[in-house]
Amino acid sequence: MRKLVIAISMLSLAVSAAFADPILDRQGLMKERGKLVGGLSKIAKGEADFDAAAVLTQLQALQVNAEKFDVDALFPAGSDTGDTTASPKIWEDMAGFKSAEDKYLADVKAAVAAAPADVDALKAQVGTIGSDCGTCHQGYRIKKG
Repeated sequence: MRKLVIAISMLSLAVSAAFADPILDRQGLMKERGKLVGGLSKIAKGEADFDAAAVLTQLQALQVNAEKFDVDALFPAGSDTGDTTASPKIWEDMAGFKSAEDKYLADVKAAVAAAPADVDALKAQVGTIGSDCGTCHQGYRIKKG
């Protein structure tokens, strides 16, 4: 019976992976990323209290999010149409897009490694990470409305 349950679970996982929607997957990761960066920004702006342990936890969650961002899986050929704000420039300049994402991941990892001890250190890190976000959004995203 146990082997049957395991086999069914594995089959279910394989089927769900086969039907994964890269547009929905990348939108989900970006929404999560936005919430994390938004929370850190509030702290950096003084709109929320600075707690070093909580900030580090948020930065670590941001790193996990960034590490899940597999450009090849999330932006396959043909996923440039539909309900997406991904710019065609992504597929025209995939190397540049990957480079921007790699820089973002490196900057997030650096922020985790140098866990900010105070709000001023966090401001600098949020500035760098926010700059990475802005660069990518300006070059590789279609603005809605």
